[in-house]
Amino acid sequence: MSSLVCFATLFAMAASSAIQPLMMPGVSPTQNETYLCVGQELEEDANYIIGFLPNASAHVAHHILIYGCSVPGYHQRDTPRAVWDCGEMSTGQGSGYIRAPVCAEGSQIIYAWALDAPPLELPKGIGFKIGGDSGVNFLVLQVHYADVSSFVNGHTDRSGIRLQTVKGDSGLVKRRAGVYLLGTGGIMPRKKETHLETACKIDQDITMYPFAFRTHTHKLGQAVSGWKVARDQLTKENQWTLIGKRNPQLPQMFYPISQALKVQKGDVLAARCTMYNFRDHTTFIGSTNNDEMCNFYIMYYVDGDRILDEKYCFSAGYPTYDWVSDQRIINVPDWVDASASQL
Repeated sequence: MSSLVCFATLFAMAASSAIQPLMMPGVSPTQNETYLCVGQELEEDANYIIGFLPNASAHVAHHILIYGCSVPGYHQRDTPRAVWDCGEMSTGQGSGYIRAPVCAEGSQIIYAWALDAPPLELPKGIGFKIGGDSGVNFLVLQVHYADVSSFVNGHTDRSGIRLQTVKGDSGLVKRRAGVYLLGTGGIMPRKKETHLETACKIDQDITMYPFAFRTHTHKLGQAVSGWKVARDQLTKENQWTLIGKRNPQLPQMFYPISQALKVQKGDVLAARCTMYNFRDHTTFIGSTNNDEMCNFYIMYYVDGDRILDEKYCFSAGYPTYDWVSDQRIINVPDWVDASASQL
C-alpha cells in the first residue's frame, strides 16, 4: 500500500478524473462560534472521491467537515446552494440562518480539516463512494467560524474543499473507503491533567484496513492516541496495537499509518486524549473554541463495497468512563498506559 502523498500528483490523473468544488457561497457570519452548512446533491450514478484539496485558512475557518447524508438537514429544490445554521451543540442565537442538523438521515463523516492541514490524496485504488447506491445522496460542507472578525466591511467567505473524483465505472477504484470516529464527552478539572478515553467493539462481520488517522482537540490537548485491542486466541489476553498518535496542536491532517493493520469482528477500537487544563475553571466538551473536543478519526478501506454500518464511537468521558472500568478491556498494560499519553 502506497503512503499518502502530495496533492500535486493528483493532477497526473487529470484525464480520468474531475475536480468538484464544495465551497461556501460567499457567506458573512456575524456571530462568533457559528457553524454553517451547505449541501450538494449528487448524481444518480456512483462516483468515488480520491483526493481532497482544501481552499481554506485557519485564520478564517476553525475547522471544516464533509459529511455524507442520505437526507441533508436542510434543502431547497429551487435554491440548491442554500446555507443553514448546523451548530447542533451550540445555541445558534442570532446567526441569521435557518437552523437544522447537518443530516436529517444517514450521517457519516468523509473528511475533516483544521489548522491549515495540507491536501490529501488517497492511496491508489481506494476511494469514497458517493451517489448511486452508496447511501450518500448529498455531500454537506460544515464550516466552524470561531472568530468572525474577518468579515467586517462586507467581506465574505468561500472556504471549502475541492474534491477529486473519478467515475464509478472507471475501474480505477477497487476498494471502498470509510471513516470511523472515536470521541468522548466529559470534563477537564482546572489545573489538572485528565485522560478522556473511549472504546467500541466491532460487531459487524467485516474486515477493515486502517490506512490513515487524524487527531482533533482544541487548546488543551497534548496527545491523542488510537489503538486496536484484539483477544489472543491462545493466551486469551488482550493484545494492544498502536494505530497512531499525534500532538493535536500540529496541523490536523490525516497522517499515514506506518504499519499494515487489519481490524475484524470482535476487535475493540480505543482512543485516549491527554488534556491539560491550564485554566482557572473546569472545561467541558462542547462546540466552541473555549470548550474542548476529543476525537480520533480512522480512515480505512475494505475489499469490496460494504463499509461499517456504525460510523461513530462515543463515551461519556471523564469522570464517568475510562478504559479500566470497561469489561471489554479492564487490564491496561503499563506500557500502553504510558505510551498512550507520550509522544
